[in-house]
Amino acid sequence: MKKILLLSDTHGHLDHKIIKYIDDADEVWHAGDIGTTTVADGISRLKTLKGVYGNIDGHQLRSQFPENQIFSCEGVKVLMTHIGGYPGRYNARVKKLILTEKPQLYICGHSHILKVIQDRKNNLLHMNPGACGIQGFHKIRTLLRFELNDGKIEKLEAIELGLRGSLIASDQ
Repeated sequence: MKKILLLSDTHGHLDHKIIKYIDDADEVWHAGDIGTTTVADGISRLKTLKGVYGNIDGHQLRSQFPENQIFSCEGVKVLMTHIGGYPGRYNARVKKLILTEKPQLYICGHSHILKVIQDRKNNLLHMNPGACGIQGFHKIRTLLRFELNDGKIEKLEAIELGLRGSLIASDQ
């Protein structure tokens, strides 16, 4: 059994609210738009980090993280990318990957909108953790946590970190 913390769209921001949840996880997965190597290094010092680069990530992060991650964890096959779409609206690149790789869990970021959708056609669960950074159009900072256990996705929780614009100096 592994406890997973799923983040996206930190855009260079890592604060104690996020770190509190990192401390409780076995692994952290980041669905892109990490923003800075400081964020990636900060997470990596605390836990195992699996991630993909996003559209705002520069060459350093693109050399550290791939566009797509395809892996298995606790018997669950995972496909993670930053931009890919939603069930019924996948982009061509992701649609092809889903058809060839047949993941049980498909993860993306980019939209800053938290969504969890069962894709019955492709027999997978789609997760987008929203955005936990402080840049973007989202109002509420969000992330997801869940457990993987013997081929099952369990104990899924959507977590709200508060309003994007409500950070004060003590939160950083």
